Amino acid sequence: MNLKNINNSAKQTFNALKRSILIILSILLLVSFLINAIPKDFFKQIFTGNNLLDPIVGAALGSVALGNPINSYILGGELINQGISLVAVTAFILTWVTVGIVQLPAESLMLGKKFAIYRNILAFISAIFIAILTTITLQFFL
Repeated sequence: MNLKNINNSAKQTFNALKRSILIILSILLLVSFLINAIPKDFFKQIFTGNNLLDPIVGAALGSVALGNPINSYILGGELINQGISLVAVTAFILTWVTVGIVQLPAESLMLGKKFAIYRNILAFISAIFIAILTTITLQFFL
């Protein structure tokens, strides 16, 4: 590798970072707003206890929310303690981590619009099936 190639690569990387920094900052601001705007008893009002509807609702909410896996364990435990079904919490956590409607513009910019949309749709559908299969499987062992 010569110094010219390294210099060109560094310039391209810096330009890509410059283009995406505003999108990343706006995502962080939106997530901070959503976390503080949602009341604590909101989830108890939405989940009905229906094992077919709750994972869809949980997946939809998790898709809009944004978080990391470490926080999802804490949030999942709190939702379970509030009486939310395991299937709903599982779908919520899976989409919380794998689907990102809020971050879709940034993902589209970095990875391409078509890829980002397909990945999010597949992750959403998979999360619902995984949540249902997880709770069915746990019934055999618990």
